[in-house]
Amino acid sequence: MAGTTRPGLYVHVPFCRTKCPYCAFKSTTETARIGDWLSALEREAEGRRGLFGWYDTLYVGGGTPSVLSDADLRRLMGTLLGTFHFTRDLEATIEVNPGDVDEAKAELLYGLGFNRISMGVQSFVQPELEFLGRRHNAARALWSFDVFRGAGFESLGLDLIQGLPGQTVEARLESLKRAVELGPEHLSCYELGFEPGTPFYEARRKGKLSPPDGDAAAEGFLATSEYLEDSGFLHYEVSNYARDERHRSRHNRKYWRHVPVLGLGPAAHSFDGRTRWWNVPDVAEYCRRLGSGDSAVQETEDLGPDQLRLERLALGFRTREGVDRKNLGDVARAQSLLDRLVMEGLVTVSDTRVQPTREGLCVADGLARGFCDL
Repeated sequence: MAGTTRPGLYVHVPFCRTKCPYCAFKSTTETARIGDWLSALEREAEGRRGLFGWYDTLYVGGGTPSVLSDADLRRLMGTLLGTFHFTRDLEATIEVNPGDVDEAKAELLYGLGFNRISMGVQSFVQPELEFLGRRHNAARALWSFDVFRGAGFESLGLDLIQGLPGQTVEARLESLKRAVELGPEHLSCYELGFEPGTPFYEARRKGKLSPPDGDAAAEGFLATSEYLEDSGFLHYEVSNYARDERHRSRHNRKYWRHVPVLGLGPAAHSFDGRTRWWNVPDVAEYCRRLGSGDSAVQETEDLGPDQLRLERLALGFRTREGVDRKNLGDVARAQSLLDRLVMEGLVTVSDTRVQPTREGLCVADGLARGFCDL
């Protein structure tokens, strides 16, 4: 896919109107800090001017970037376009919540240069939306999709959450069918997580919530993959599906391929091909540091050859592209393991690559662990 070797730019918008009970991302409902955050982001951007040269992807994520006012969105994009160099074929993505959308907002985002929308629908089933603590209903999500299409967007993506306690395969497919009927170019289907520090984690710890067991989760994953591929989608990464090659997330592929990415904002991660660094997660601390002329970087990590190899395995086995055979380790021991995985139907093997099957994607982390010590 053209352009995937160029660096990408990620901007973390750490604000939400409400906090969902499953969400472990670094975000806050203190929207009064948006002005201070923008000022700090401008200083951080200026300090990184020219670091990687030309960018061919921009991803504005969160949090909920669509909570920003029109003026704040214009200011943000003015800063980015005035500070960094972007290629003419820029993939510019922004995450949105259906509850923030109207015709004017959609037209503004299109006018500012965004050409790809990632909309956090999570479900088209009303009881599931209420369980997940979402502030929109299914009708609003359907309407918002049409609004973005009407504004001119030709690349619309929907995020769905699956694997809810007690959710049947039929219930999974209900949301998928409604999503497919809309005609999006991209779908992301994530398994519900129970991350430390979230209300859902505490509810699980106390025995009030129980995720599906391994067999049920695998059955749901495989049913999702089969249904979407039968519906014309390419299952190109564990959680991601695209209508065709053109609509795969060029930005996300940079992470999977170890391509440099510059991250701006609280908790944002950056990578230059060898070194990874990340910013302090607290919004107030981020603003304080940059306001006093200090760095927002919390920690830096240099990755050696062995660590890079292990990451290539872990990331590669999560994609249909798979991994290069030269990363597998000891040839004889790797071949023995490969023979077993082929026999089990988990991978296919060519002269140069090992690629997971649908069943292999279901156990992608286990595939990577098998080669870690070789």
